[in-house]
Amino acid sequence: MNNRTLVAVSVVVGVLFVLLAIYYWVTPAGSLPSFMPGFESGSAHVHLKHGLASFIVGLGVFAYAWFKGGKRGATIR
Repeated sequence: MNNRTLVAVSVVVGVLFVLLAIYYWVTPAGSLPSFMPGFESGSAHVHLKHGLASFIVGLGVFAYAWFKGGKRGATIR
């Protein structure tokens, strides 16, 4: 994989993790799909920690894409 493809894939994965975080924050545990971590049948509990973890992973992937896609040859003075 070349660098541009890797950055593009990283951005898409980061967006998916941020969207997953929002989904965790607005959906009660009983309404989550049964294959997702945190599913509890009949529960009205919202998984804030699952959403926070997903959001942090998404930010980490965005940071990876940022540093991987930076200008080449630039030096810090």
